[in-house]
Amino acid sequence: MLWLLVLLGLYVGTWAAFFPASFYESFPGPFSSWIALDGPYNEHLIRDVGTFNLGLAAASAAATRYRDPAPGLVVGLAWIVYSLPHLGYHLRHLDHLGAADVVGQVVSLSSTLVLALPLLLPVRAAAPDRGVEVAR
Repeated sequence: MLWLLVLLGLYVGTWAAFFPASFYESFPGPFSSWIALDGPYNEHLIRDVGTFNLGLAAASAAATRYRDPAPGLVVGLAWIVYSLPHLGYHLRHLDHLGAADVVGQVVSLSSTLVLALPLLLPVRAAAPDRGVEVAR
């Protein structure tokens, strides 16, 4: 799950942070443009979105290096804090989109939430290794 969040964060983050005008005009890709429909271009805010996503991607990548579930839990919580209000905003502003874009936007914005939620679940402790007993 964490690696998928890393990839999503890198996709949005790299594009928005380093190519904000292109992100504004063309996100999510060649067949649609969601950002430009929502208001005037603001380079500062788009770069902020990009660097925020890069930060989440970096934290998610770092969390993959630990066996302890705590880093994943913290990163999962951060993605949820970001994703829930972001999804909420867009759910209230779908009226300017066609049906395919509504579905695409809801699915894509829900994906980070769906991927992050399992990171908050408790991890079952592994059964103690009792070894193999040899009969004497």
